[in-house]
Amino acid sequence: MTEDDVVARLESGMTIGIGGWGSRRKPMSLVRAIVRSDLADLTIVSYGGPDIGLLCATGKARKVVYGFVSLDSIPLEPHFRIARQTGAVDFMELDEGAFYLGLLAAAHRVPFYPTRAGMGSDMMAMNPELRTVTSPYDDAEEFVAIPAFRIDVSLIHMNRADAAGNGQFLGPDLYFDDLFAKAADATFMSCERVVPTENLLDEGTFHTLKIPRLFVDGVVEAPRGAHFTECPPDYGRDEAFQREYAATARDAEAWDAFRARYLEAPDHEAYLAAVDGRGGAGTPS
Repeated sequence: MTEDDVVARLESGMTIGIGGWGSRRKPMSLVRAIVRSDLADLTIVSYGGPDIGLLCATGKARKVVYGFVSLDSIPLEPHFRIARQTGAVDFMELDEGAFYLGLLAAAHRVPFYPTRAGMGSDMMAMNPELRTVTSPYDDAEEFVAIPAFRIDVSLIHMNRADAAGNGQFLGPDLYFDDLFAKAADATFMSCERVVPTENLLDEGTFHTLKIPRLFVDGVVEAPRGAHFTECPPDYGRDEAFQREYAATARDAEAWDAFRARYLEAPDHEAYLAAVDGRGGAGTPS
C-alpha cells in the first residue's frame, strides 16, 4: 500500500493508535498523510511524540490519550504543550504503566485490567471517568480499573517487513507496538524495507519478529518513514530537524513556512526531497 491508500481506509471521528515511543520509531510518513487529508475529530492513543504534536497543531486531533508526550531530547513536545494549555484538545492523561494496561486489556479483549497504580493520586482526580473494582476474593482489595482502549486503527513502523504483514524491529526496544497491533480493529504497518519472508532473519534473530501478519491489514514500504524520529540501526534522530520543528511552536511565521515546505509535500518522497534540500542537514546519521 501507499500512505494515501492507508488514509483512504480511515474516517473522521476514529480512534487511532500510534506506535513508537516519544521521538522514536514513529510512523511519521503515515502521520503526515493524515495531516494532508480531510480527516478530523480524531482521538489519538499514543506514547506520544511529534505524532501528537503535529496532529494537534494541524487541528486533526479532538482528544489525546497518552502516558507522556515528549521529543526525548526536548522533554515536552511544544506543539502539544500549546494544545494542552489552551484547551484545544480533550485528553486522558495516565501514567506509563496504566497506559500499558489499557493497551494490554484491548489486546486481550477484556474490558479492563486492575492495578494498584494511581490509587490516591492525581491520576484519579484528572480522570473522573476512571472507576475502581473490589477483588472478589477474601482480601476484598480495591483496585483502579484501567479501561481497555477502543482503537479503530493502529499505525506502526518497523525496520523490516514482508509483503504478508510480518514485521521486524531491529533496534533496542519494541515499544509495545505488538500490543497496538493486537488492540486495534485494523493495523497498518510502514517499514524501512519490504524483504522476502525467507530473508527476515538475515539481520535479526527469531525474537525480533514480533508483529505477526495475523494482526496486520496492510504494509507500506517507506524508507526513512520514521524521520525525524530515530529508527536504529537504520538511522538516528535528526536532531537539527527536530529543533527546527520545535522552534515553530513559538513563531507563527516559522510554523507556516515549515508546514508549507514539509507537511504539504504531496507524498513521502517529496517530503524527503525537501528535507534533503536543507544542505544535507536532514540526512539522518
